Amino acid sequence: MKHEQKVVAAGAASGVIGMLALVTFLTFHILPTPGIADTIAARLTYALAANVFAMLPLFIMFATIGNERFLSEAIDPLRHAENRTMEINARVSQNTLEQNFFFLIGTLALSTVVPVQYLQIIWACAITFALGRFLFWAGYHKNPLYRAPGLSSVAYMNLFIILYVLYHVLV
Repeated sequence: MKHEQKVVAAGAASGVIGMLALVTFLTFHILPTPGIADTIAARLTYALAANVFAMLPLFIMFATIGNERFLSEAIDPLRHAENRTMEINARVSQNTLEQNFFFLIGTLALSTVVPVQYLQIIWACAITFALGRFLFWAGYHKNPLYRAPGLSSVAYMNLFIILYVLYHVLV
């Protein structure tokens, strides 16, 4: 492996390990078991609230991009006057929008199959999602190779959610 590949692989591994540790810690040691009725409507409502929280990084990214454009020649996007910072912010926001889509569908489905006494895992995932997106953003600005921990933490969390749901639906 080349040096750059080693940096990305180490970053990705640390992101997955950090995500698993944080979700586990929040679920079993910090967040309370939700005091909601065990109905599909209550579970989906609970998950939607967590998803609103998970969307905060995307909103902050959009606001940052809007302010950058307003204060520069890139106010007209057809001029192609974006600088490196603006290009990174646009890429990060696009990826965050994509990850938010998977997270929304995944956590809504997860909320219908996870045992109610562990439903707080939805909020644990939402908190981890938001932190992962900010880590991705900061890492990308420092060095594009350093985006790996934030990217892998969210992408693999989404994958694990999807696999858990599919297992419960198919078994």
